[in-house]
Formats: sequence, structure tokens, C-alpha cells
Amino acid sequence: TVVKLPLQEGVSMDDAVESMKLRANALNFKLVGHQPLYKELEAMGLPSRRVEIFQFCDARIAHAMLAQSLEFAAYLPCRITLIEDQGGQPWLVSLDLNRVIAMANLPPELLGHATQVRDSIREIMEAGASGDL
Repeated sequence: TVVKLPLQEGVSMDDAVESMKLRANALNFKLVGHQPLYKELEAMGLPSRRVEIFQFCDARIAHAMLAQSLEFAAYLPCRITLIEDQGGQPWLVSLDLNRVIAMANLPPELLGHATQVRDSIREIMEAGASGDL
């Protein structure tokens, strides 16, 4: 149900964040939300590895999808989580949009938009994992 990519050796978590932001911008996906969850947990006195949630959206595509069905609001915006596992390996994790697309029964014009979103989120994740600026 999810897509996971490990950060490549030598790619810092900060590099991954910058790479994702730059790639998203190039693809016309805006960073519309960011939650550094680990900072909130630490402020509560709970030890935490780094966990940050990034939310990206192409507003035009979101508008078209919501015009078709309000249920698509549950999938907005697209989220990518940067998380460090117990061994210290950083990962990028997101919803597997292939499953959502397969179940959505979209008309052809929206299927194209959904496929574009899937491909863009994957490209953003790959840029982050490789540190590609």
C-alpha cells in the first residue's frame, strides 16, 4: 500500500529535503504543507528519530479531481514522509497511488491527471533519495 525508497549512501536527510523541494517546483507541484513531527514529539519529552511529513499539490489537478468526486479530498495533498528507521537508515515513504488509481474508475481525462500525479510524486521521491539537485 506504500512506496518506500531508501536515501542513497552519502545523501543527507537535509539534501533529500532540498532535492524534493527543487524537483517539486520544477514539476509545478507546490509544497503546501510541512510537519516536522519529530520536533513536536521531542517538545513533548518523547524521544524520536527524524520524521517529517511533506505535502505537495498541483492545484489545477486537485481542482479537476474534486470536480469529479469529493471523495478525492481524502487523498489531498500528496504526502511524502521522510523517516529514519531504527537502524538509522533514512527513507522516503508515500501512498502507492497505483492502488488508488486502479480503484478510482476514472474517466480518461482524469486518469491522465492521476497518472501524472503518480509519476510526479515518484520523481520527487527519486530526486530526494538520490540527492539530485
